[in-house]
Amino acid sequence: MSLFRNKPKAKPHEKRDGGKQRAAPAGEVLHLAIDGAPVEVKLRLNPRARRIIVKVHPATGEVTVVAPSRRGLKHALDFARGEQDWIARQRARVPGPVTLAAGVKLPFRGISHEVRHSSSKGPAPVWRDANTQVIWVTGRAEHASRRILDFLKREARGLCEAKALAHGALIGVTPSRITMRDTASRWGSCSTSRALSFSWRLIFAPDAVRDYVVAHEVAHLREMNHGPRFWKLVEKLHPEFKAAQAWLRTHGKNLQRYKA
Repeated sequence: MSLFRNKPKAKPHEKRDGGKQRAAPAGEVLHLAIDGAPVEVKLRLNPRARRIIVKVHPATGEVTVVAPSRRGLKHALDFARGEQDWIARQRARVPGPVTLAAGVKLPFRGISHEVRHSSSKGPAPVWRDANTQVIWVTGRAEHASRRILDFLKREARGLCEAKALAHGALIGVTPSRITMRDTASRWGSCSTSRALSFSWRLIFAPDAVRDYVVAHEVAHLREMNHGPRFWKLVEKLHPEFKAAQAWLRTHGKNLQRYKA
């Protein structure tokens, strides 16, 4: 089970499979003219999809066409071409990306922090001063982005692991493993092997929001569905879960802006 960020609308951006054209291979990158400029369109095969779907990433503007079968890939670019106006509107709403580097501001655990370079040696290559709300990074400028990213991932992992184990203890479950990923369509997931996965970008969200995502996935260790018993478990673990859901709907896409 998984907690999705953005569920694509069924219309007008979906199309049922069919036809007899030559299939483009999954993973291929094609180009489509949008507002007079070429835009990359990635083709992806997903057997679980019921229709051909066009997606525009809310943070990067990346365009992806998902088809349920190789036969559907034959129509992928033609379908995207018919949605050029919609694609252009969605891309116009995309905020600019933020590269992780000294001088930028980013929301660490929901609180704005400035990233600054330190010329002196600190307790680690990257560390946070909670009193001044500054994230310090040492070393050469060309290495700063990767160092900051590694720091954020470590922080996210530590917080998610601790909360997952605490939530699990309350309802008598233990995950088989916990991993951090950078998925574009979900904040967390729970597999049938009892493995939990979370987006490292949850480090940008307020603690209560991140804790809700963890509670959601831990609850799936008991209930692999979204029925009434599942939501009772979520409420037991995180009583204010509806407020967290609302926050993700409103602000979730902005967490995708930050990149190394």
